[in-house]
Amino acid sequence: MRTTHALALVAGLALATLPAAAQAAPTLKMPDASPAARVEQTVGLTHLAVDYHRPAVNGRKIWGGLVPYGQVWRAGANENTTFSTSSAIKVAGKPLAAGTYGLHMIPTATDWTIIFSKMNQGWGSFSYDQKEDALRVTVRPQPVADMEERLSYRFDDPTDKTTTLTLRWEKLAVPVRIDVDTPAVVMNSMRGELRGLAQFFWEPWAQAANYWVLNGGNLDEAQRFADKSLTFGPHFRALRARAAIADKKGDHKKAETLRAESMKVADENELNLLGYSLMGAKKVDEAISIFEMNVKAHPQSWNVYDSLAEAYLTKGDKGAAVENYTRALSMVKDEVNKKRIVQTLDRLKKE
Repeated sequence: MRTTHALALVAGLALATLPAAAQAAPTLKMPDASPAARVEQTVGLTHLAVDYHRPAVNGRKIWGGLVPYGQVWRAGANENTTFSTSSAIKVAGKPLAAGTYGLHMIPTATDWTIIFSKMNQGWGSFSYDQKEDALRVTVRPQPVADMEERLSYRFDDPTDKTTTLTLRWEKLAVPVRIDVDTPAVVMNSMRGELRGLAQFFWEPWAQAANYWVLNGGNLDEAQRFADKSLTFGPHFRALRARAAIADKKGDHKKAETLRAESMKVADENELNLLGYSLMGAKKVDEAISIFEMNVKAHPQSWNVYDSLAEAYLTKGDKGAAVENYTRALSMVKDEVNKKRIVQTLDRLKKE
């Protein structure tokens, strides 16, 4: 009797501890008919992303059928498709601030309206409100030959300033051009970084000054950066940046003085990079002069002869090129560069 009573008591306690929800069967996880996806792209320093779900064609008529013309569409399936940008951009030539937006579209047989809504947590477009629009742009869809069974987004043809966000589904592509003012984004980022640990080193100040000069930044600000860098000592890159600023401000005499000072403190790598930058600017004779200066300053380095040989070859002086490649070959140790120089010499001797 005691045993039976005890078992009944234990069974009763077990049942009492079961949650009320146990009365209904739990739903097990199953694959989503329209699986979630995310596509990302960095343009310069700007991070772009689209989060969406991918419905399939499944033999259905999509445009003007499953997706009606002239109505706001969720641009995917399930909850909001969202578009995110980490900095201000231009979409089809119109400005859009940094943020995350609900992405909606109004398709027609000709032009499409692309909508960026400040509301990004809705379910599809069912609660869409035009009053919450951050931006609307109009684009033209393009027919494509290849069938795209599941809806997809891609960032096509990215550069450091542009990309194209393209929706593809069925046999249609909808491209949306995105432009980023990357220099402005980089400059703003650098200003913040120069408030941190970077402020205690000369290199970041020189880097910022050079970036400003090359990308149309404010010259007074660039000069402050260069001058700050020079408080750490007369370094080559800081002096060259300061010289470039003086040139842009019209003080060419000051620029020449600064360039002369920079040559006194340049190391082998800095002279080499300067020579190649001159070659890139089609100033081959000036490049040769720099490379020859590097040979004189660092006669034990195979690399200086290799660079001088390349400059002479670019100029068309095969004899001087062979002479310097041969000198480089007699000094180089690593097999990769040795093989390259041997192949170059063999080719030149056959010409």
